[in-house]
Amino acid sequence: MSLDAVLSRIDTDLPQALDRLLELLRIPSISTDPAYKADCAKAADRLVEDLKSLGFEAASRPTPGHPMVVAHGGSGDKHLLFYGHYDVQPVDPLNLWERDPFDPEIQDTAKGRVIRGRGSSDDKGQLMTFLEACRAWKAIHGTLPGKLTIFLEGEEESGSPSLIPFMQENAAELKADIALICDTGLFGDNTPAITTMLRGLLGEELTVHAAKKDLHSGSYGGAAANPIRILAKILGNMTDDQGHITIPTFYDGVTELPDNIRAQWQSLAFDHAKFLGDVGLSIPVGEQDRTPLEMIWSRPTAEINGMWGGYTGDGFKTVLPAQAHAKISFRLVAGQNPDAIRDNFRAWFEAQLPADCSVEWKGHGNSPAGVMAIGNPAFESARQALTDEWRVPAAYIGCGGSIPIAGYFKTYLNMDAMLIGFGRDDDQIHSPNEKYDLECFHKGIRSWARILEKLI
Repeated sequence: MSLDAVLSRIDTDLPQALDRLLELLRIPSISTDPAYKADCAKAADRLVEDLKSLGFEAASRPTPGHPMVVAHGGSGDKHLLFYGHYDVQPVDPLNLWERDPFDPEIQDTAKGRVIRGRGSSDDKGQLMTFLEACRAWKAIHGTLPGKLTIFLEGEEESGSPSLIPFMQENAAELKADIALICDTGLFGDNTPAITTMLRGLLGEELTVHAAKKDLHSGSYGGAAANPIRILAKILGNMTDDQGHITIPTFYDGVTELPDNIRAQWQSLAFDHAKFLGDVGLSIPVGEQDRTPLEMIWSRPTAEINGMWGGYTGDGFKTVLPAQAHAKISFRLVAGQNPDAIRDNFRAWFEAQLPADCSVEWKGHGNSPAGVMAIGNPAFESARQALTDEWRVPAAYIGCGGSIPIAGYFKTYLNMDAMLIGFGRDDDQIHSPNEKYDLECFHKGIRSWARILEKLI
């Protein structure tokens, strides 16, 4: 039987596929809030039930946190692992939602029909595109499309504390030829994409200590150290006038973009002015010898995410605070060592402190950047499949954010990962009124069927 029969089955069964997705979306699987622990378990059990109905051997596997769903099925020379996550972000502020976030519905909008509800795009709708492709394939062929492992996490939105230990303990079981991850998006509205670069992330929190107590600014102002001013001055020195980061050895290991990737990015016709204009800005402030697209996809950053100290309530208080605080994040690229960046940043900061002041550090974790092995023939096969479905040449793109699981597959299972997703920039993931375009859900299912046909 041909692929056309599978695609036709996907089209015919779309209403039933939507019903299954809406059922999953009704489960409030908020992983970061202990009040929803039972709901996370319910979502895992629902997926296990669905996978078993497709012929997988599936189970909800306990962890110290929320369960992992692991399923195995099919046969063949190629072994593919699919990863997604069933947990969702909290819904606050609830008053900004137009309807109950866990009472999803199909809505007509000016841009077309959408699936409205928490988790519709991130990541329940996306993970279901793969399962629905498997469902249609089995309905036509009587078997699953090749040897498959399904690996669904329940803590992605809360830092994945159980993920690495679980992968280490079950490495032999999870090992496959390649991992497929569906937690990304299109480029623009209609260009299918395979994400091949992910930036890493490093978080730091610090407190500068000066006097042993808050001081009256009339009595001590001008003589006593003000930790807010010290903090602002040092952090203000993290970049120079050209947007380059000044921390010593920060750029060690950073390489230039390959010419073929740079040329492909330029062909995307990214509208730099609109990118900033949409958020009320007009002047790029990063490295002035780079395009904004390069800045957000392939260059490292150092950003102040929060800074506070002293009196911040209503009215006014003339105080010299004893402490000042800041939160800093670094987006890292391939070749950078997160541990070395942390050590060098702390040493650089401490060298600039007055002798009678001190700093207290609190690290907030780190993950390295990832660069996917696009020399693997599977990448070109998948790119062609996406092009065939969307009738637009599929692109290799970067991602300014961090998806640690891609790096974990390489580090702990020695597997390459392919990131393919069908979200759109305006899906409002993590925000009120999250949605997933019905077109993206439908074409996502068809895309996976085409990809699987080429990979197995």
